[in-house]
Amino acid sequence: MHKSKGNHSRSSKYQNKKSNKRKDKEPQAETAEDCFNKLSLEEEHLQLPEDYRYQIDVPFPVTMWDLGQCDPKKCSGRKLSRLGLIKTLHLGQRFNGIILSPIATNCVGPQDREIIEEHGVAVVDCSWACLEQTPFKKMKGQHLRLLPYFVATNPINYGKPCSLSCVEALAAVFCITGFRELAESYLMQFKWGHTFLSVNEELLSSYSSCSSSAEVLAVQSKYLKELEEERNAEKGEIDWPSSGESSEEEEEEEKEDVT
Repeated sequence: MHKSKGNHSRSSKYQNKKSNKRKDKEPQAETAEDCFNKLSLEEEHLQLPEDYRYQIDVPFPVTMWDLGQCDPKKCSGRKLSRLGLIKTLHLGQRFNGIILSPIATNCVGPQDREIIEEHGVAVVDCSWACLEQTPFKKMKGQHLRLLPYFVATNPINYGKPCSLSCVEALAAVFCITGFRELAESYLMQFKWGHTFLSVNEELLSSYSSCSSSAEVLAVQSKYLKELEEERNAEKGEIDWPSSGESSEEEEEEEKEDVT
């Protein structure tokens, strides 16, 4: 009995193994988790950067004139182009949206939202060291705009005022015109991107709450004045009396000496 049970047991195990093999050969539907893991392994094998996983819905044209003056490995505009988040324009090509340019006379403001929604925004990808050689007049358009004061947080110009990279400039104009989520999505593509928002949060909030370019400039002027006052206070600057004048304490001391 004992032996027969043992033989029966071995026989059932053998049958189970055969049935398991048949089941293994049968195709099974992949779960969502399996698909995700499979894609993750494929990305790892292809060594794709993590930011390729982000899919951003850009509701209007985002473009740039690339003059090839920057290091391709450090250029934020080039990276946005590789990710399909910005299109390149040719010199002489006209753009009907908002163009961020240092030769503009008007400042960007919340009122430019409608123009951006309809026609988009463009930046100039050039080196800050080569501004004099940059042919800005060949970047044609009707809506040229300046950006107000911001502090750069990109690795090349960290801490420098107004020396923004392409992605920082785009994020700034997105925030000012009411596209905050889009600004965050673009900056998310860079390890240092979130720093731009945190460092400039006060300015971004103030500019976006304005109703016109004039108000944006007024906010900028007030901020720069307060910044200068803070710097002077840190330096310990005191309004000393000019030569030939005596302070009240010195006058009191002179009176005491006389008496």
